[in-house]
Amino acid sequence: MLAVAAMLGLSRAALADALRPYAIVDDAIPLSLTGADGDPARGRAVVLLRQNTCLLCHSGPFPEQRFQGDLAPNLQGTGSRWSGGQLRLRMVDASRLNPATIMPSYYRIDGLQRVAEPLRGRPILSAEQIEDVVAYLATLRDQPGKHE
Repeated sequence: MLAVAAMLGLSRAALADALRPYAIVDDAIPLSLTGADGDPARGRAVVLLRQNTCLLCHSGPFPEQRFQGDLAPNLQGTGSRWSGGQLRLRMVDASRLNPATIMPSYYRIDGLQRVAEPLRGRPILSAEQIEDVVAYLATLRDQPGKHE
């Protein structure tokens, strides 16, 4: 994203201005950041990409992934536990729900401390990637009769 912005002559400040606005209602961001539903297949790919760090803390229904975290909730059943809007807020800025969370704010750039220089002034994930992950997580449902 930064390389594309550089080709277009946009600065990091311009990237920050490019964040799409959203409204938080109760414990959710009810409307899509892009105005459209995400793609669950692309969302699964984002979750499994090690550089995005999801599996550093979370585990889930990913038998092909040898190393999965146990610091955060298992992702299996997320679609049963939370609405799309609740998942979206957790991805955008989990610190709104728990100020002590260790989960990164994937779509927030202001007020953050310890941010690596290459990531300063830009979100970790794009609005499209957030919507793809939300769409994928919404597909992860508990099996009937199984409660975690």
